[in-house]
Amino acid sequence: MVACTKNISYTSVGNGWGSNSVNTVKFRKNALTTYKDFQFTAYYNQEGSLILGKRHIKSSNWTTLKTPYKGNIKDAHNSISIAIDGSGYLHVSWDHHNTKLRYAISKEPLGLELGEEMLMTGFQEDKVTYPEFYNLPNGNLVFFYRSGESGRGNLVINSYDISTKKWSQLQSNLIDGEDKRSAYWQACVDANGVIHISWVWRETWGVETNHDLCYALSKDGGKTWEKSTGEVYKLPITLASAEMAWKIPQNSNLINQTAMSTDSNGNPYIVTYFNEGMIPQYQMVYLKNNKWKKVNAGFRKTPFSLGGGGTKKIPIARPDILIEDTKNQTLVSILFRDEERGNKVSLAYSFLNDELPWKVVDLSEQGVGQWEPNYDIALWKNKKELHVFLQNVTQIDGEGVAEKKASEIKILTVKNLKRFID
Repeated sequence: MVACTKNISYTSVGNGWGSNSVNTVKFRKNALTTYKDFQFTAYYNQEGSLILGKRHIKSSNWTTLKTPYKGNIKDAHNSISIAIDGSGYLHVSWDHHNTKLRYAISKEPLGLELGEEMLMTGFQEDKVTYPEFYNLPNGNLVFFYRSGESGRGNLVINSYDISTKKWSQLQSNLIDGEDKRSAYWQACVDANGVIHISWVWRETWGVETNHDLCYALSKDGGKTWEKSTGEVYKLPITLASAEMAWKIPQNSNLINQTAMSTDSNGNPYIVTYFNEGMIPQYQMVYLKNNKWKKVNAGFRKTPFSLGGGGTKKIPIARPDILIEDTKNQTLVSILFRDEERGNKVSLAYSFLNDELPWKVVDLSEQGVGQWEPNYDIALWKNKKELHVFLQNVTQIDGEGVAEKKASEIKILTVKNLKRFID
């Protein structure tokens, strides 16, 4: 099914590098974000320059600024993450794959002009990968990243205080692989400021060794962590001490670094994919009435096999998730891309506990290559408006780079998602 085009609109931001997926990888937090009436985005252009964009949320016209900064666009790990703090300052971190921290903040609130590159805390900032910002309800930020290489990296968490305009390190090693494995995480912050994190373990550099889905939460901004049962973790969390939300063996085509969200009661929902039978399916693991449950979306037909390291060319995207509570039901939507559907932007949806098959609708008429979904989380939280960062990109297996011209960066907007899919 193709979506009714009157419910969908696009705005053009500019042209970006599209010869790999560095602008569209799933672990950008964030590719797109809104503060008050202004929306911000970031991307690399064809020369590798860091471009920042801004618009009034009701305008289709973007203002863009080419910053003096560049990134290694030939490695799709080296993505850009942005956030706006509670005082309106833009924070940007970019260009990492086991390399030194690159971070800058805007000179003025709501401004695009960045100041000089700076340290955050000065601790564990030499080998950074996967920088992610998360907004707290009080206006402060938390910043997650991996310090060290795959297989023996630590999950570091920093905290930014808008009153002092300073960063401090909350966790130097929240999840410890004990020099044997790495944790690949996804996280979210709920309406009450509780930080939720889930992760898979990986035993080697090869994605086929991903296994198990684990969980923790923090009610104090990242200082202390506990299980869903209320049991407080002794830090760092290890394989032996981690709460297992769902047991998934190695060689299950389990992907890493996906997405999670919560409902209005703070229950976590984690979306990923792994085998059901011989076919990788989008799966949702969620907590309800203090018990972990799993739902298999179950609409895929084509098998494939994950294996090896580097950025992979995979026939389906790592998914994103949206949760919307109604009076009596919880609507779950999975944002994804699949070669089965011509690599279009697609949305699968179902009401929780509904035994009917998941419905799937294509949001785009054209394919988007190896794009992975990133939507404006702040705007969704505040107004339940779905705005998606979009670019048609190519990804060659194992950090390959295609010969491809710059492609258009667009924002896809869906009017009133619930009414749209009813």
